[in-house]
Amino acid sequence: MIIFVTGASGFVGGAAARHLVARGHTVRAMSRSEKSDAAIRAAGAEPVRCDLETVTAADLAGCDAVIHAAAHVEAWGPPDAWYRFNVLGTERMLAAARAAGASRFIHIGTEAAIVYGQHIRGADETYPLAPNSPYPYCATKAQAEMAVRAADAPGFATIVLRPRFIWGPGDTTLLPTVEAMAKAGNWTWIDGGKAVTSTTHIANLVHAIELALTGGTPGEAYFILDDGEVTMKDIVTGMAASKGLSLPNKSLPGWLAALAGAACESIWRNFRLKGDPPLTRHAAMVMRCDCTLVGDKARSGLGYAPVITREEGLAALGAG
Repeated sequence: MIIFVTGASGFVGGAAARHLVARGHTVRAMSRSEKSDAAIRAAGAEPVRCDLETVTAADLAGCDAVIHAAAHVEAWGPPDAWYRFNVLGTERMLAAARAAGASRFIHIGTEAAIVYGQHIRGADETYPLAPNSPYPYCATKAQAEMAVRAADAPGFATIVLRPRFIWGPGDTTLLPTVEAMAKAGNWTWIDGGKAVTSTTHIANLVHAIELALTGGTPGEAYFILDDGEVTMKDIVTGMAASKGLSLPNKSLPGWLAALAGAACESIWRNFRLKGDPPLTRHAAMVMRCDCTLVGDKARSGLGYAPVITREEGLAALGAG
């Protein structure tokens, strides 16, 4: 199969590209720079110079399937960044894929698409999307998912995979942030890290992506999860330990963290400060709210089961 991957120089897209090449597929990948070219070639894939704002059918010519993993996932950025890349970029990818004759479009979504800032406990895929969420990332990922599912048509099957708290080797966002904060002495828990969460190891997500190339019900979304649940403190502490780090026990109340995140954002916007604020509303919300999900639909509809446990994944991180 010839597969086009977006985000292949990043965590999820890169892992998917390496796995699919190893499985004998031909992988082509969106690349915006020479640096991305090198990362994509290192994964065994062929770089195609385009981006989410310029991609055309010609860039995807001959591809059977598209895996759309690219997104603006940063907690901070220009006010329009999330909409430009997550919504308009996804719509352009859908149009290019259809015009190029691809028969399957796999969108890497997220549980954030159902988040307004509330606790989520035991939710399955019937839980409503949050296209009007006050958090731009959540709102735009919901809007993007709606576009993907609406685009499903005979001859053009669309599937949405929703991981939660993606972690594992190659992580370019979460673990590096924890490591940097810990080394700078800035790590602080919110509500003592007691929030309970579902998680998704990168190997389990990649396994689900491979299954979705041929399986699943077109137009549907699937939560892709590790088995069981874990507190934020336990999973982040385990990840930090893999880097030889011991995190302090200092903590902020959740309500205070929410106020601090809003204040930081306001200051950074109003005074046009460079760099990222030390805390955002979204980051505070993620760390203080429970988010536990039910993955039964992926088991029955995709034939998915985790290929690695959380305990095995943490042990492998430490060994690596």
